[in-house]
Amino acid sequence: MNTAVAVKRNVTEENRAYWTHRAPTYSMENRTELMTDQREIWKAVISSRIDRAFPNRDRSSIRVLEVGTGPGFFAIILAEAGYDVTAVDLTPAMLEQARVNAGKLLPKIRFYEMNAETLDFEDASFDVVLSRNLTWNLPHPCVAYEEWNRVLTEHGLLLNFDANWYNYLFEDDKRDAYEQDRINSREAGVADLNVGDRYDRMEEIARVIPLSAEHRPAWDLVTLADLGMAASAETDIWETVWNEQEKLNFRSTPMFLVAARK
Repeated sequence: MNTAVAVKRNVTEENRAYWTHRAPTYSMENRTELMTDQREIWKAVISSRIDRAFPNRDRSSIRVLEVGTGPGFFAIILAEAGYDVTAVDLTPAMLEQARVNAGKLLPKIRFYEMNAETLDFEDASFDVVLSRNLTWNLPHPCVAYEEWNRVLTEHGLLLNFDANWYNYLFEDDKRDAYEQDRINSREAGVADLNVGDRYDRMEEIARVIPLSAEHRPAWDLVTLADLGMAASAETDIWETVWNEQEKLNFRSTPMFLVAARK
């Protein structure tokens, strides 16, 4: 599928409706992360990369934007780590969950309802832009990357954690591996996060959005290079940041990290 082809359906509104429905259960997943070792694991992974990029800066002076915050996990742990945090999401229901989850850290995070592809910020507003499990779901991911690059300061850092979600809809070998994940999860007695709760609806959306059929992170590296960014990928990051349930559920779709400097 050509990522330059415009998506004719209003995928943005379809996504808003889907994630509005998912907000309570997705928030429960984030709250679980906040109560387990995942909180410190993720904080260490992200903070180490930010601090390495800005070695002579106090954390409170580093402006971080999380795009697609959902129930607020990244925004919360980064505010806790001492960064200046702004977080945006398309779905008001997700932002409601994020504000509740933030608890005492809420005054330290600016939450806004905003489209990842049309950010309402001035050029060079942030030192860091980061996201998790968002780019794959966008109708115009190239436009999103252009926006994220635009709001970054000179030498700013982009951190994008994502995966080849729903690639199994287009490739038979990926379908086989996906089905094996379902078997492995069931045999291990682990709750399968890839079934139920209107996942069939997301498959319908995934069939028409551009990145479902792309090979990533190769696509991301080319796209970011075209924007003049120096980009690299860590394809084994999932081994560090995922818990055992995630590793069983999603082994066929490992999370990668794309890091880029403006």
